[in-house]
Amino acid sequence: MAALGSWLDARAHGGRWLVRIEDVDTPRCVPGAEQTILAQLAACGLASDAPVLRQSERIGRYAAALEALVARGWAYPCGCSRKDIEDAWRARGVARARHEELVYPGTCRTGLHGKAARAWRVRATPGPGDESALVVGWLDRRLGAQQQNVTRDVGDFVLKRADGLFAYQLAVVVDDAAQGITDVVRGEDLADNTPRQIHLQRVLDLPTPRYLHLPLVLGPDGQKLSKQNGAVAFDASRPLEALHAAARVLGIDPRGGDLASWLADAVAQWRARWLA
Repeated sequence: MAALGSWLDARAHGGRWLVRIEDVDTPRCVPGAEQTILAQLAACGLASDAPVLRQSERIGRYAAALEALVARGWAYPCGCSRKDIEDAWRARGVARARHEELVYPGTCRTGLHGKAARAWRVRATPGPGDESALVVGWLDRRLGAQQQNVTRDVGDFVLKRADGLFAYQLAVVVDDAAQGITDVVRGEDLADNTPRQIHLQRVLDLPTPRYLHLPLVLGPDGQKLSKQNGAVAFDASRPLEALHAAARVLGIDPRGGDLASWLADAVAQWRARWLA
């Protein structure tokens, strides 16, 4: 659905639609997944307007961005394990469940304290020497005015992991700038990533695109629809069925007997809904 929404938005603006394979987390990549994704997009008439970009081929760009942040005093090495972070909170009288994401308390901001560096983090503060809270606000095209206290809700977040892999947040910020992205259109479940990405854009002196977070398709349990809660597999021989279902969630109802005419009407309806 996000692919359809972003393609429609690009076409309605008279812009380009770019496909990026976000495979920076290589251990989690399933063999053949890229080919499956591109084939499914092609079956729906959605083709990238530029060569497909693969994050696994751009490690040098992410390393250069990290070096720039270190040089500017924004990034620092961290020697904390998850247990260390849990212990730090427990020492403050705060107990957290094992499944909860832990906000980093800034333990290594002032040095490794005898520990070996495991990861690299960026300061979630207004400035390298400013210890006040970083509050990031932005205007989402669908959700309206949004705000997050990144210091309180996230903490200093990871840019390079203990296993040596670069984090998604850094990779997408570098790639958005390199590809000249003006509009990011994606699912609402990624909205809380936006303030972290805006923070990195600012400290790297990169432009901030506009954001549109689309509604999610939910399963019977209220969770995002997936194979685990009843999602039906995409049938490449009947793409219009999948496109119709996605369009309904996006709030449009295109007509057309074939794929080309359906997509043309979908663009017209999207333009009337989001650009009028």
